[in-house]
Amino acid sequence: MTWPLKLRIGAAAAVGIALIYGVAWPLVGASLRAGAVSYDRAVLLIGLAFVAGLIGYFVSWPYGREIGILAAPAGLAVWALRSGTMASLFQQNPTISQRQNLIASLKFEPVLWLVIVAAGFAGVLLAQNIRPSKKPEQPKEKPKSDPGTYLNSVVAVAGSAFIAHLLIGKLAQNVAMPDNLLGSVVAQPAKGQIAFAVLVSFGAAAFVVRKFLNAGYIWPAISTVLVTAFSMHTYAKEVSYLAQNWPAAFFENSVSSVLPVQMVAFGTLGSVAGYWMSLRYDFWRKHEMK
Repeated sequence: MTWPLKLRIGAAAAVGIALIYGVAWPLVGASLRAGAVSYDRAVLLIGLAFVAGLIGYFVSWPYGREIGILAAPAGLAVWALRSGTMASLFQQNPTISQRQNLIASLKFEPVLWLVIVAAGFAGVLLAQNIRPSKKPEQPKEKPKSDPGTYLNSVVAVAGSAFIAHLLIGKLAQNVAMPDNLLGSVVAQPAKGQIAFAVLVSFGAAAFVVRKFLNAGYIWPAISTVLVTAFSMHTYAKEVSYLAQNWPAAFFENSVSSVLPVQMVAFGTLGSVAGYWMSLRYDFWRKHEMK
């Protein structure tokens, strides 16, 4: 990767960080920072993400279509690092009923964070219409003109969710303790460990589904919703036992310790990176064979 390209990526990321984190963080309030999203205030984030994608396109010109999409998830990534942890949320909600209500609210929260990321993508598309680039565009997926192609997308989402869930559980680690019923429980991983685990896991998922299904990075990004929903569902089944026998910082699986904003922000960045790594790998293989 050339230095001019790295500078363009850094510029697009800086725009997202400045708008989504720098502007919104002081304004949205403590509840949204912790992960318990206030939907009315989230409108502010959606608008800022749109503007970030719009500006990100132009600051990374002429590769705005490929790089500008990183602005919104980059801003959310810094947000995610500054937010609390799942353990802190459970500590604030110590009873079984409180945790059950919290889990119910968190289960589909990634949809909102994904809407914020999508708003950034929409800003890029608008900017592209304003000033189209003459550079080659991102390679397109197969046209969706038959049921088999729709099935391909479904398989890409489900496969990405399976791969990411499996790898996050292996990579996001902290102290593990034996448990007679669950086998073991794991303590809340550090935020940096979570960021690494989610990035690598969704990067691997995107690499695989692009390689074998010719699927774009959108499908692994969408699968962040499924991973969180499944992990919250799994935790909900054991919430009574965990609340009565273990401190709030312990989980039956480390995937349950990932906040929705962490899952979406780092999952989206990992999906984009894994997609382009897969393309680069194919390019290298093609020229290596000659």
